Amino acid sequence: MTIKTKLQLGLLFLFGVIVLLGGMGMYYLNQLKEESANILTDNYESISYVQKMQESLDLDTQTDSLAMITFEKNLQQQEKNLTEKGEKEETIELRKVWNLYKTQNNTQFLPSIKAHLFEIATINQNAIFRKNEAAQMISQEALNYLKIITITCLLISFTFVINFPAYLASPIKQLTEGIKAITAKNYEQRLHFSSNDEFGELATAFNLMAQKLDEYEHSSLAQILSEKKRIEAIINKLNDAVIGLDDHQHILFVNSVALDLLHINQEELVGKSALDVALQSDLMRSLLNHSTDNQEIKIYTGGKESYFSKEWILVENEEKLLGKVIILQNITKYHELDAAKTNFIATISHELKTPISSIKMSLSLLENPKIGELNPEQQGLLQNIKDESQRLLGITGELLDLTQVESGKINLAFEAVSPIQIIDYASMAVGFQAQQKSIEFQIDLAPALPQVWADAEKTAWVLVNLLTNAIRYSEVQSKILISVVQEQNQVVFGVQDFGKGIDAKYLDRIFDKYFQAPNSPKGTGLGLAIAKQFIEAQQGQIQVKSEFGQGAIFQFSLPIYEG
Repeated sequence: MTIKTKLQLGLLFLFGVIVLLGGMGMYYLNQLKEESANILTDNYESISYVQKMQESLDLDTQTDSLAMITFEKNLQQQEKNLTEKGEKEETIELRKVWNLYKTQNNTQFLPSIKAHLFEIATINQNAIFRKNEAAQMISQEALNYLKIITITCLLISFTFVINFPAYLASPIKQLTEGIKAITAKNYEQRLHFSSNDEFGELATAFNLMAQKLDEYEHSSLAQILSEKKRIEAIINKLNDAVIGLDDHQHILFVNSVALDLLHINQEELVGKSALDVALQSDLMRSLLNHSTDNQEIKIYTGGKESYFSKEWILVENEEKLLGKVIILQNITKYHELDAAKTNFIATISHELKTPISSIKMSLSLLENPKIGELNPEQQGLLQNIKDESQRLLGITGELLDLTQVESGKINLAFEAVSPIQIIDYASMAVGFQAQQKSIEFQIDLAPALPQVWADAEKTAWVLVNLLTNAIRYSEVQSKILISVVQEQNQVVFGVQDFGKGIDAKYLDRIFDKYFQAPNSPKGTGLGLAIAKQFIEAQQGQIQVKSEFGQGAIFQFSLPIYEG
């Protein structure tokens, strides 16, 4: 028998007790009601009629017509209420004597009338006593039955209330103890229920689970789990911060370095949604933000400012994403070395400008005919020295610009500048180089261009750099398109060449420092990196689009001057 059936039977029993008590109570109360109603409607009314008739006789019925009418009326009512044995006969005799009294108007009939009235009253009074005794017997009988049934039901219900909770609680208690034993890795724990209900099925399932866990504990899976714990220990000992996420962005593990950086307890991280944690942690929000990829993250830890690089590792299995791992590598040491390098480059570049200027001055003096005439070979050598000095001066200038960018000390002089003014300056600056390769500039300006809020010198430098690169990679007798258009609250400058273009695999690195695509003309690899920093420092953006063999389009945007 199942627990559900037992509960149903117990509740049906309690329901039956309530129905039985209520039914018996209603039955005996109905009987008492009927007895009381009979007494009131049958006997009490008859006695009332007799009393009123006696009161009429006490008046002078021979002279008082109202007393005669009252008697007659109550006699008629009595004739309709004949309920007791002998009452009918007495009432008939009373009618006969009353009729004789009315017709003969003789007072000798009055004693007989009163005698019949007394007899009728006596019959009804005796009936009232008899019915009252019967009602008392019924009430006593009902009370006895109800006592017996109530006591019996109370005993059974008390037994049910005492035993049934214990019947339910005892297996649950044993199950709780068994679960505690399993939690303590006591997989030899077993439950022994003799019942054939759900508790028996539960004991069977529990024992099977404990058996499987015991087998698992001694199987190769336990070794795998042990290896997993060993890997977690290794991750926890890494010097880099490591955070593991599942495919739903829930945190699976966090090593001690990451906990120190986040300043959050492990219990508040593992198993929680990274998005929920990001609502309270600026660092977690920065880690989840893909816009911060490839950017240094500055974190105050260990009493000083430290720098970290973020790396995402996607965990996949057969092209299905299983999770992600975020690694924060401490690059503070490299950052300090880079700062030292920047200072060194700035110092060397600054120191080189003086001897380079002296060399150029000496070259100018050598070119002066007053110093002496040079033969063609000497002029050729002098020109080579002049070109290399100019190239060295350009490299030195780029290195100085780079040091400004890396140190974050870019000096910008913002002003309202016309895009046409920037285009004219840049095209004139590289005009000689374009003429040497017979390259034509085609300028496409949108009508009614607004002014931009920018540093005119830095912006012109960027455009000159882009035009110089375009000339370098363009064929002889080709063209370069220069365009300026307005897009919402930005003005977009574009430089398009029709050279060999850039391979798609190099597009993501084209703005990296010191990067040069294979088979490209010699250079420092700094121009585009510096251009990117100059444009972004002015709240703009720079990008490149290219298909190999079809040229390239470099575009940068600057905010509109809003006055």
